[in-house]
Amino acid sequence: METATLLIQRGVPGEDGRWDRFTVTYEPGQSVLDGVRLVRSTQDASVAVRYSCINANACKECMILIDGKVGYACTTRLEPREMRLQPLPNKILVRDLVTEIAAPDERLTVSGDQ
Repeated sequence: METATLLIQRGVPGEDGRWDRFTVTYEPGQSVLDGVRLVRSTQDASVAVRYSCINANACKECMILIDGKVGYACTTRLEPREMRLQPLPNKILVRDLVTEIAAPDERLTVSGDQ
């Protein structure tokens, strides 16, 4: 049985980040998002990732750095090796692989949160 290792950058704004390593079973055709979802369902439900695949891969919400290159987790193929996953560096970090996707003037604000 082949495996894939996902090295995921974790953290929240204002705290030092860390790297967590997860090993998942590998099957040809899986996406990186499939691997992250497998991690969430079987190893660590606290791993944060944004996706909305109900939109037929048109949502662009799962964009992250994969091995240092920008890519969509839903269309990038999982490989039977170590893969490094990071949040987008030019966006505001929310948590783990989740970054702010709405433009500042489009974000909802809570009273007093301006």
